[in-house]
Amino acid sequence: QVQLVESGGGLVQAGGSLRLSCAASVRSFESYGMGWLRQAPGKEREFVAHISWSGSTTDYSDSVKGRFTIFRDNAKNTVDLEMHSLKPEDTAVYYCAARPWDRNGARDPQSYDYRGQGTQVTVSS
Repeated sequence: QVQLVESGGGLVQAGGSLRLSCAASVRSFESYGMGWLRQAPGKEREFVAHISWSGSTTDYSDSVKGRFTIFRDNAKNTVDLEMHSLKPEDTAVYYCAARPWDRNGARDPQSYDYRGQGTQVTVSS
């Protein structure tokens, strides 16, 4: 069982930055690829970023590539999402999520077995 708790959301002006953090309670954090998903009002949950179990491989949606960076610290069981140049369209509830390290299709939100309760990010124009 994996428990995930996000923090760091809030209200920021367009062009600003935020850093989201996720703390995982799990026996073997290295067994999981970690991702961030988001869901805006009235929209489906979408993929934002993924990092492999070792941290050696990352992937981003086209909408955030170059602005967001995902990190993980396997010693602390944490995964962070650093967000820069935020836009109003980034407004959403952001979820930390975990999936088995060897499962394909990390861009599919349905491929994640565990998800936190989410943290709200609001970007004002």
